[in-house]
Amino acid sequence: MQFYGTTPRHDLTYSDVFLVPSRSTVTSRLDVALAPDDGTGMTMPLVSANMNSVTGPRLAATMARRGGLGVLPQDMPLQDLDAAIRWVKDQPVAYDTPFILDPDATVADALRQVPAVEGHGIVVRDGDGGYLGCIPSARLATALVDARLGDLLHGAITSLDADDIPDARAAFDVMHEADIDFAPVLHHGQVIGTLSRRSALRATIYAPAVDANGRLRVAAAVGINGDVAGKAKALASAGVDVLVLDTAHGDQDSMREAIRAVKGLSLGLPIVAGNVVTDQAVRDLVEAGADILKVGVGPGAMCTTRMMTAVGRPQFSAVLETADAARELGAHVWADGGVRYPRDVALALAAGASSVMVGSWFAGTIEAPGELNTDATGRLYKESWGMASTKAVRERFGRLDAYELARKTLFAEGISSSTIYLDPLRPSVEDLLDMITTGLRSSFTYAGARSLAEFRDRALVGIQSAAGYEEGKPLPASW
Repeated sequence: MQFYGTTPRHDLTYSDVFLVPSRSTVTSRLDVALAPDDGTGMTMPLVSANMNSVTGPRLAATMARRGGLGVLPQDMPLQDLDAAIRWVKDQPVAYDTPFILDPDATVADALRQVPAVEGHGIVVRDGDGGYLGCIPSARLATALVDARLGDLLHGAITSLDADDIPDARAAFDVMHEADIDFAPVLHHGQVIGTLSRRSALRATIYAPAVDANGRLRVAAAVGINGDVAGKAKALASAGVDVLVLDTAHGDQDSMREAIRAVKGLSLGLPIVAGNVVTDQAVRDLVEAGADILKVGVGPGAMCTTRMMTAVGRPQFSAVLETADAARELGAHVWADGGVRYPRDVALALAAGASSVMVGSWFAGTIEAPGELNTDATGRLYKESWGMASTKAVRERFGRLDAYELARKTLFAEGISSSTIYLDPLRPSVEDLLDMITTGLRSSFTYAGARSLAEFRDRALVGIQSAAGYEEGKPLPASW
């Protein structure tokens, strides 16, 4: 990456900079490869943050199915984290993970899981796990909220037989010819997944992130206190693919000790550590054994660190400096936080990040943890909260006695509850992945790059005023 026509004299964030188009021989966005080169096995440089309101098992599986990576949060009890990792590993790669309810569940129950939109549905099973039928989500919009799902199973919905669809293109063609948008996928009479026309199309474009056994990849976070090595071994036994040693202030002795402890286990897994924002912190953590550094202090939408403590650093400059240091040492960085638009993801990669971690942006999606809620105007939303907030602290230390929990809560900071609305045009995390990667592919073509390494080398970055940033925004209304 080079700066275009100027040298910055102060730290920059994503809104301070822009990409300058260069001569290009790339004729199609589909000629671009987005795979990072950080040893994680991803085929797309997007990671979902280890926040309780962002990454649960379903979102992690969806991320891996499209080539990214989900990081399960360290606040989950170890046995739950073990179960979540194993659950992700059991999910289908070629098909979507079904939403499953029993016939006595109501339409209201179903709408708390999935909205009444095209391309999704509910699989209905009896108490013994037998397949009873499937209800497209759009049907829920016209049913009474207290209606039993079993009573809506009038006539069998068209299903797909896994033996008849050798690949995603064949599945798309079958669904197109049958004029269906959603269907369960059966094998020997058992549901092994669901498929929409759009998810079949996606499978022809995205390559899943899978392990050596062909199972979806998943990461998990571990704090730096307590028996870090014991937790890391347990997660490795469960099948985790990437370990993330995580704390708000990664440049501390406890982090270095935790990295050494995990590195000494020789688990053969990439170790991600953070968060940091300086080149010296990168050097220290890489020396301790980290393979990837998580970069960012204070840029997240749910984070109040900078306003509470004045600590942090503008994210573009933090990524640029730490990525340069990591590259010298054969390590990599993940840019964590501060992305609001696809442009910001492109800029983070141009600055040298191998992948970009997304938090609250993914919280308002169907696959994110938690139930769907409806506000007074009928808009759908989910709740999100910061990982240093009172809500998160209570979840993390809920097993402490009342006095110790009160002490921890007294010093909590961050937003405990924020309403994150589902975009009616992009209610799924896959819709957001489509939007982000479409922007990324275009950014690569403007730079004349066919790979992430080429993009990092060829990117020209200019510095702009606040007015320049505003000029780039589309008008929210007509003239």
